[in-house]
Amino acid sequence: MSKILITGGAGFIPSSLAEALARNESYEIVLVDNFLTGQKRKIPKAKNVKFIKCDVNNYADIAPIMTSYRFDYVLHFAAVVGVKRTLANPVMVLDDIQGIKNILDLSKNSGVKRVFYSSSSEVYGEPVELPQNEHTTPLNSRLPYAIVKNVGEAFCKSYQVEYDLDYTIFRLFNTYGPKQSTDFVISKFMKAALTNHDISVYGDGNQTRTFCYIDDNVEACIKIFENNLYVNDVINIGNDKLITIKDLADLIIKLTGSKSKIVNLPPLKEGDMSRRQPDISKMREVLKRDLLPLEDGLQKLIDLKVFH
Repeated sequence: MSKILITGGAGFIPSSLAEALARNESYEIVLVDNFLTGQKRKIPKAKNVKFIKCDVNNYADIAPIMTSYRFDYVLHFAAVVGVKRTLANPVMVLDDIQGIKNILDLSKNSGVKRVFYSSSSEVYGEPVELPQNEHTTPLNSRLPYAIVKNVGEAFCKSYQVEYDLDYTIFRLFNTYGPKQSTDFVISKFMKAALTNHDISVYGDGNQTRTFCYIDDNVEACIKIFENNLYVNDVINIGNDKLITIKDLADLIIKLTGSKSKIVNLPPLKEGDMSRRQPDISKMREVLKRDLLPLEDGLQKLIDLKVFH
């Protein structure tokens, strides 16, 4: 029986991970979340999943949980997320550094074997090369959210050297799926298209992005976890097929048969990188299969009636 802690467990990706992990009855899973952006409805209902409301940035809140359960593994996903939210609340974003320290300090003192840290494509900033490779592309973003993720990576590496606490860093690129909040691009566009409302695009819409279906993300993360892969290493988790934001809007309008029009808004002053594309050589080695094409993933969301 392995005991697993997942922080931010009421969020989109961590709750999806928990749901998949819970199918293995030899795991005892505890989710914690403070509901800043997480939602109770996303928490999996399974016998081997327990939820505790908790703020990991508050040591007095998280310490009793970690010392009493003595987890084998920790998946640290708790963070302030969303471009607009993180730009509007930079001090709240910086507070997440305390949560990272709390998790690592408690992990090293309670026998945790390995910490899985959720980093972000944002750490790359404006890319100097495409695709963005884990070990050759410089990390150059100046935004508070990206800086905190970068600091978290440095903490993981430092705790490994100093305390022999093993880690794996997931650098997550845009992921979408049924549980995603409606303030992210695909869910926002999909909701607008299905109600024939205008789809708002920042700038000219020529920013390029890649979009990974949640099942590909989760399968890769679980295989890395269960097969002891990429220990004390970094791995990009995402899709590498590029699409412009304007073409994404057009594709969603086509698939939904929508009457929506695309409306161009002024570009965001910061936080909207012009290009983003991961090198996913490592992820392909893990999955040993092709990733789900974007059109198929969007059709899944339409068929599931997620946004109705």
